[in-house]
Amino acid sequence: MPELPEVETVMRGLAPVWTGRRFARVILHRGDLRRPFPADLGQRLTGASVIACRRRAKYGLVDTDRGDTLILHLGMSGRMRLDPAEIGKHDHVVFTTDEGRTVAFNDARRFGSLDLVATDMAAAHPLLAGIGPEPLGPDFGVGLLVAAFADRLAPAKALLLDQRVVAGLGNIYVCEALFAAGIHPARTGGSIARARLKALAAAVPAVLESAIAAGGSSLRDHAAPDGTLGYFQKGFQVYGREGEPCPKCGTAIERIVQSGRSSFFCPRDQR
Repeated sequence: MPELPEVETVMRGLAPVWTGRRFARVILHRGDLRRPFPADLGQRLTGASVIACRRRAKYGLVDTDRGDTLILHLGMSGRMRLDPAEIGKHDHVVFTTDEGRTVAFNDARRFGSLDLVATDMAAAHPLLAGIGPEPLGPDFGVGLLVAAFADRLAPAKALLLDQRVVAGLGNIYVCEALFAAGIHPARTGGSIARARLKALAAAVPAVLESAIAAGGSSLRDHAAPDGTLGYFQKGFQVYGREGEPCPKCGTAIERIVQSGRSSFFCPRDQR
């Protein structure tokens, strides 16, 4: 499932196409994806002008001049296809701007979603309510991690994946950040010293910024709206590298399963 860097890449790709433009047509080829679309989705978007394309956690947000915000979730296989040569069977929603640019929301597995809410109520929407600070924002830092990890018996990885603690982190980038900070994914949160949490607070945004610069990780379906694939996966330090040598010490990378998800780590450098 797309994580923060992939969603950021998509929204940055949409911004120059949509921001300041009007939706001349919004065509829905079905009435739902993971959930039913709002009954008036097409009507409320058609004729609306886009004020901003932004991201919150793993969700894309599109603000319009009608006081509405489109909440976009890519799900497992969702893609935004810019100016496709033809509309395919999995292009379920097609947006056309007054400039004649077309964006198709393609979702073969239909785990994505589109919701439309009043902009001033967006933060209270069930998908966004209770989400923690952005890891690339000013509220994220060692103080937040110290408070969130204090006296906790939950593993460090589980705490970072908790969207109430920090927004938008997923399996790939948590594995990479924990490696960069030298913290074992199964280490209990309350047992991690402040100095190591300081290293983690620096590692999280550094890993995310590097991933965004690389266009995210294209493991299956992710691509920017113009079709460009991300290449951060070529620089994975531990994720998906079980049995391969650690880039720091040469020890074989190991894998364990935590809450049904694979965790990759160096048994020597991460404690």
